[in-house]
Amino acid sequence: MPKARDDYADYIADKLSGLGDVWSRAMFGGYGIFHEGLMFALISDGVLYFKVDDSNREMYEKAGSSKFGHGISYWEVPTEVFEDTARLYEWADISIKIAKAKAKKKKK
Repeated sequence: MPKARDDYADYIADKLSGLGDVWSRAMFGGYGIFHEGLMFALISDGVLYFKVDDSNREMYEKAGSSKFGHGISYWEVPTEVFEDTARLYEWADISIKIAKAKAKKKKK
């Protein structure tokens, strides 16, 4: 039986639609959030996480964010960032750039 669409995942994709083609897809009990076909965020148990690397990890650490699981680089989006659309777009844009850079490295 197909999994029902998650209203929160749709809400997040809509909230981030100002960045361009953003959509969600059910994955592994949660949702992946994609921009132009590249996953840059995920939702698990109603929590939004953005892709992180060395270039932005300190932002999340300073905000007191939690890392998602082990082995993958996604960190929880802080409430104060989520509630400020300009900051949310800024943080999401960084995560999109990280996803693009990782995709380029894989192609080489």
